[in-house]
Order: sequence, then C-alpha cells, then structure tokens
Amino acid sequence: MIPATHYLILSVTLFSIGILGVLIRRNILLILLSIELMLNAANLNLIAGSAMHGRLDGQLSAFFVMVVAAAEVTIGLAIAVLLFRQKNSVDTHEIKELKG
Repeated sequence: MIPATHYLILSVTLFSIGILGVLIRRNILLILLSIELMLNAANLNLIAGSAMHGRLDGQLSAFFVMVVAAAEVTIGLAIAVLLFRQKNSVDTHEIKELKG
C-alpha cells in the first residue's frame, strides 16, 4: 500500500501547479482548468486523509466538492461564451474593459 505522504505530496504539487496556472494564464478557459486542478488536489487530500483514518467523512466531502466544481464549470463556461460573443476573445484583459 502506498503511504499517505505520497498522496499528500502529489496533492501539494497539483495545487501548486493550479495556483501558478491561475496567476500566470490570461485565457479564461485555462484559468478554469487551473481551478479544477486545485479542486482535484483538495479532493485527493480529503480522500487520502479519509483512507488514512478509515472514515468516510473525507470521501463525502470530496463528493460535495465535485458537485460544487461541476456548478463552477457550468457558470464559468457560460460567462466565457458570453464574453466571446461580445468581444471575440476569452482574454482576461477584455474583462477589464467591461468595467463601467
């Protein structure tokens, strides 16, 4: 069996890559992908802790996070489609121009 520390190291690595993606990228779709990567890292952390302690709390929490992530993607993609229809771009600098 793989030790829990390996899962936690992988989780931290995935979360760090997600944060870098959010901070560096300008494309809204890639930012949404980076946020999903961060949420999946949190899920991995929850499930590893759940398996380590032999309880189902972490797995139930991970399921709830997946439901919230699906809603986040739906709303984010809808915003990206509307922005593309208005500005023909999904660049975050175009969003700054929409401010009043």
